[in-house]
Amino acid sequence: EVQLVESGGGLVQAGGSLRLSCAASGFTFDDYAIGWFRQAPGREREGVSCVSSSDGSTYYADSVKGRFTISSDNAKNTVYLQMNSLEPEDTAVYYCAADSDLCDRDWLNIATPTLEGQGTQVTVSS
Repeated sequence: EVQLVESGGGLVQAGGSLRLSCAASGFTFDDYAIGWFRQAPGREREGVSCVSSSDGSTYYADSVKGRFTISSDNAKNTVYLQMNSLEPEDTAVYYCAADSDLCDRDWLNIATPTLEGQGTQVTVSS
């Protein structure tokens, strides 16, 4: 079965850290960029970050730049999102997604990625 499975979400205090993982099964990362979107209640869906499988290039939303780091382990077919200095505004369901291997601002605006996981909840308390 072709799928993306997220893990690593949870409850953390403001200023804390979490690391999300996105494991792919049924396909390989080749020819795809992998990234993260988030959705908070009452707020628009937001593209957070992506990483290109071919050249490792990355892109971040301004809201997380300097705090979040995306990385990829192609041998494990897994992408990670290290989230530091978390703020209550980071509270959301985080979704891993796969789409065309061109990681840039437009990638973060993809409305319907080729493949998306079920999401993992991140809650940051103040």
